[in-house]
Amino acid sequence: MDQSTQTQQKLSLTGSVALGTGVMIGAGIFALVGQVAELAGGWVPWAFLAGAVVVAFSSYSYIRYSATNPSAGGIAMLLKAAYGPGVVAGSFSLFMYVSMILAESLLGRTFGTYLLRPFGLQGSAVWVAVLAVVAIAAAALVNLVGNRWVERSATVTAAIKIVGIAVLAVAGILAAGVSSLGRLFTAADRTPPEAGWLGFLAGTTLCILAYKGFTTITNQGADLERPERNIGRSIMISIALCTVLYLLITVAVTGSLTVPQIVEARDYALAEAAEPMFGSWGVRLTVLIAVVATLSGLIASLFSVSKLYDMLRDMGQAPGLPGKEGHQSLFITAGLAILMAAFFDLSQIAALGAILYLAMDIAIHLGILRHLRDDVGARPWIPWTAIALDVAVLVPFVLLKAQSDPFTLVITAVVALVIVVAQWFTVRHRSGQEAQHSEQDEPEQH
Repeated sequence: MDQSTQTQQKLSLTGSVALGTGVMIGAGIFALVGQVAELAGGWVPWAFLAGAVVVAFSSYSYIRYSATNPSAGGIAMLLKAAYGPGVVAGSFSLFMYVSMILAESLLGRTFGTYLLRPFGLQGSAVWVAVLAVVAIAAAALVNLVGNRWVERSATVTAAIKIVGIAVLAVAGILAAGVSSLGRLFTAADRTPPEAGWLGFLAGTTLCILAYKGFTTITNQGADLERPERNIGRSIMISIALCTVLYLLITVAVTGSLTVPQIVEARDYALAEAAEPMFGSWGVRLTVLIAVVATLSGLIASLFSVSKLYDMLRDMGQAPGLPGKEGHQSLFITAGLAILMAAFFDLSQIAALGAILYLAMDIAIHLGILRHLRDDVGARPWIPWTAIALDVAVLVPFVLLKAQSDPFTLVITAVVALVIVVAQWFTVRHRSGQEAQHSEQDEPEQH
């Protein structure tokens, strides 16, 4: 009876894909198109395609480890297996955790920005922050209900998002003329990036944020049916679905607006693109899809990121709150996301999240190559290619950010330093406690 109940409570492959796409299709496409256009100019669709290529190579290391260790396939466990339970594993695990919290705050602020667009208040710093906090709190409440509600809501809303964005994209392409699809394969009529290839590669860095939600699927091992097969399948299906949707919608947007127009409306570019094509009803439809996408993204992300925090706490790499465990990880995750959504703007959140994520991603591949290659049966050339691609997009992004927004780079460096120092003290304290326990056990044995 208990076993059958447990089986019923497991996530299906469909539920897993819904959660994966739920995290991926959200702020990434709704908020980042304008920011990518600032860097990549009219080459936005190619930047999203390049981001998919980078992520496809990156996913290999996660899939190989998860297939071998499905019940402990989360990023924290992967880093622990590669580097041991020390400062390196703890620091990069927290890089990932913080980058996912930043993604949640990005979702929250995107929710507020789009919801206020029909009222012309999308530029209000106060109201955007207030609605972001409300959205994160509401998503946390849904997660308190339990796994089945999370899966059901994710499955329904993922379908709404995919169909809604596909309808918008196809209608936009038809309005611009089917020949606009040919612009995917030609540079004709496309405004090149101001910084050339450097700008294109930097724009690709932000596009990776629209896909990186696939990593949360690795945290589902203990909750997923046949995880040794379904984790890898879920990751590849989610990436493929998102790539097709992103290409269609970015072709439609760049066909409707000029690059300066996209940049001017960078936090709500999809709604802006819908207006000349479909009028006010198109804006309302885009806002509706954006609200569903961001809220469902928050629900799915809080579920997965809370699992990551559970792993970190169990490993002794992150603190818990006093009292019973219960939903501690959910409260901590939602609380931090609310703080970040209240005090950072979309551009800062995206940059900070991208740098921390790519640093962690490089550490994952190095860990697979140096310590786990034989254990997980990895082909070395794929992680090496993933590292090369990560570096190729990250370096131009940091160089351009140093010129345009050095403050965000300083904040990123401070956050990284705080995490590493905190981990050093945590590991040192834990080692001291373990040594003390072993000393106390020795006299008892004698």
